[in-house]
Amino acid sequence: MPSQYWLMKSEPDECSIDDALGAPDQTVPWTGVRNYQARNFMRDAMHVGDGVLFYHSSCPEPGIAGIARVASGTRPDPTQFDPDSPYYDKASKQDAPRWLLLDVQALRKTRLLSLAEMRDSPALSSMRVLQRGNRLSITPVTAEEWAAVTALVK
Repeated sequence: MPSQYWLMKSEPDECSIDDALGAPDQTVPWTGVRNYQARNFMRDAMHVGDGVLFYHSSCPEPGIAGIARVASGTRPDPTQFDPDSPYYDKASKQDAPRWLLLDVQALRKTRLLSLAEMRDSPALSSMRVLQRGNRLSITPVTAEEWAAVTALVK
């Protein structure tokens, strides 16, 4: 049983739960995080084996689309050094990278638990992704929220 839980947002046009399930070992590098708080969660708080709610964002129907797990520790995100990448950061240097990634392993696709359905669930009312103004791509999830979500998507 994972000891910590996270919600990680991905735009399905970039990496969907289906893309992750189709990747070698069902594992994808979580690139493109460009928020210091989200980066710090990866660097300081996330550990191999932690549970992940795979969330589709910036799409017609956002919501939780799968269950995954953290599959590696952090390392520098190579997209920060690639001038052709939308995640390029000209201020980041090879010897002092600003941005990190970790690998996420998809475990299973679930039915889509829509944002609207999440908002209608009293058990999820305090979930960070539902809080006004929250735009972080990675947020902690409590054990109670994890249990409620996994029960709703069975």
